[in-house]
Amino acid sequence: QVQLVESGGGTLLAGGSRRLSCAASGRLLMNDALGWFRQSPGEERVLVATINYSGSKTDYADFTLGRFTITRDNGKNSVYLQIDDLKPDDTAVYYCALSEGTYDLKRSASDYDYWGQGTQVIVLA
Repeated sequence: QVQLVESGGGTLLAGGSRRLSCAASGRLLMNDALGWFRQSPGEERVLVATINYSGSKTDYADFTLGRFTITRDNGKNSVYLQIDDLKPDDTAVYYCALSEGTYDLKRSASDYDYWGQGTQVIVLA
């Protein structure tokens, strides 16, 4: 069993930057793809970014436009999402997720087995 806990959200100003963190516990992250999703009020949860087991491959949703960076540190059992040039449209609950035992990128929410509780990001204009 894996537990994921996100942190780093808050009320932020447009134009700023923020790094979200997700710490895993229960076992070591080794052969698992990880992803960040976000969900705005009244909308579906959508993929923001995904990273493969080693961190050598990443993929991003089209809307990220180079402002988001996903990284992982398997030694710290963590995954991160850097968001630059924050925009009000980035307001959402951000979730990290783990796709167990899958080495490659996973782009669909249905591919993920474990989810964190989410961290709220509010961006003010």
